[in-house]
Amino acid sequence: MKRKFYTFDSAAVGMKKFSRSVWSMVRTGLGILAVSVSLFIVVYMVLSLVLSTDTEKRLREENKMYEKAYADIPSRQALLTESIAVLEQKDSRIYEEVFHTKSPGLDPVSSLDFLFGADTIPDYQIVNYTTRKVDALQATAEGVNAAFERIYRTLGEQGYALPPMKNPVGEVSYTQTGATVGPRLNPFYKAEVEHHGLDIIVPRGTLVYSPEAGTVTDVKRSNKGDGNTLTIEHQGGYATRYLHLGEIRVTKGQKVSRGQKIATVGMSGNSYAPHLHYEVLKDGKTCNPVHFLFGSVGPEDYANMLFMSVNTRQSMD
Repeated sequence: MKRKFYTFDSAAVGMKKFSRSVWSMVRTGLGILAVSVSLFIVVYMVLSLVLSTDTEKRLREENKMYEKAYADIPSRQALLTESIAVLEQKDSRIYEEVFHTKSPGLDPVSSLDFLFGADTIPDYQIVNYTTRKVDALQATAEGVNAAFERIYRTLGEQGYALPPMKNPVGEVSYTQTGATVGPRLNPFYKAEVEHHGLDIIVPRGTLVYSPEAGTVTDVKRSNKGDGNTLTIEHQGGYATRYLHLGEIRVTKGQKVSRGQKIATVGMSGNSYAPHLHYEVLKDGKTCNPVHFLFGSVGPEDYANMLFMSVNTRQSMD
């Protein structure tokens, strides 16, 4: 049965039927909803001030850790910057004394590429990365400083002699670098043969210079095998050999100075094309001559020469 509702009519002093409009019901419902939502928000805010979730606790702990890390980074960065500046001065001074040229500079922004995307990286990742980077750089700086100390002690020892580090044919491009020490394809035998030196590909007649002061211990002239050869002994147990020469301008037993003209490039003996076969020995043991040329070229050219020498599979003799 449908229920009926009545209300008192004061004008007529009597009861009359009560009717509810749709809009009045909608307003009532919206009022109840608004009150409920308001009460929920108030209760949530009160509970959030009193209670903490596990995530909130973890984030608060991380914030405390980052605050400590941020406070420590500036002082460590200042110490690292000062250490790097001192090492750069030492490096420049030693490089100029040893190689008689200015030390190569470094790209000041080459290691800062990650900062260009810093606005999309969370702060904690930047802090962790910076902390690890500072620790690694401090350890590297300490290692480099120890290496410099060993270099200073070695240079200060009596009787110490620098190895032969001058390029024997002057300035050359890395594209003129041929095969170095190791098994290489011989152009005459078409088989791999042990190669004991570095092939420097230059025109016939190119002057050959002594890379360091020394004494000429062997001079041979021949149209077979190694062709015209020359050997110079240097201080410190080092010796250099030059094969397939053209003209030889020194004699056995002669003292030579650093940079003195000693011969010209040729293709005497078993030589596939004009080039200088250059060998470096330490106490009679074969060394890789490429490692003794970094004082004559820049870092980029040296890296390219090293790459070319390792990857050239065929020798010139």
